[in-house]
Amino acid sequence: MRIFFAVLLTLVSVCHARAEIKTQIVEYQDGDVTLEGFVAWDSEKADKAAPGVLVVHQWMGLTDYEKGRCKQLAGLGYVAFALDIYGKGIRPSTMQDAAKQAGIYKQDRDLYRRRLKLGLEQLRGRHEVAKDQIAAIGYCFGGTGVLELARSGAKISGVVSFHGGLDSPQPEAGKNIKAKVLICHGADDPFVPANEIEAFKSELNSAQVDWEMVIYSGAVHSFTQPMAGNDNARGAAYNERADKRSWTAMQAFFDEIFAGASK
Repeated sequence: MRIFFAVLLTLVSVCHARAEIKTQIVEYQDGDVTLEGFVAWDSEKADKAAPGVLVVHQWMGLTDYEKGRCKQLAGLGYVAFALDIYGKGIRPSTMQDAAKQAGIYKQDRDLYRRRLKLGLEQLRGRHEVAKDQIAAIGYCFGGTGVLELARSGAKISGVVSFHGGLDSPQPEAGKNIKAKVLICHGADDPFVPANEIEAFKSELNSAQVDWEMVIYSGAVHSFTQPMAGNDNARGAAYNERADKRSWTAMQAFFDEIFAGASK
């Protein structure tokens, strides 16, 4: 995993040699709970407001993976903020602990949405960000998160869910969605049953949401994450082809929703 992050950061540096990517740890509050996010931006373009991208972490919490994605996004000209759902210092070390933490928020969607919206406020409040040009992306637990953010009625341009959960516990919430939606999904993901996909599609269609779903053959859960390994039999594994294609799909989606924006 360390090798992957080293290569990722090297590629960002090489591909955007002219850019100077700045990063910052950001502490913010939910009542008496301290949250710790991470922001990245291109300082060479700080004189003009750029579109912002909110990044929602997977179930292990905010890690170097999300920070690396923020730097990639900054290299593309966006201001990227990785929020913190769990709270400062709460970073599960095992899948069992991660499932327990994620379960808190999946069982309390109001709490989940509040933490998501607090992160959005942090991004929107930055002077480098064009307030009316904001999107959100998320991975696994975070993929579910960006959909919950949209269901909360958040005024954002679009959301991208990478191998996220697609359950629809409150179908009536679909009517609150103002954002365009892109779903990047693994065809062989065992954690997202076909009936959940159909219920999700029904929710979006009933609310007349502008949505698109791209399904990648041979891909299971966590297909964008090298730390998931390469054993599809486990149900979660990295798939380089699906990872690259979904990142390209995201960029095309951003080009559409931010049409005319100056990055």
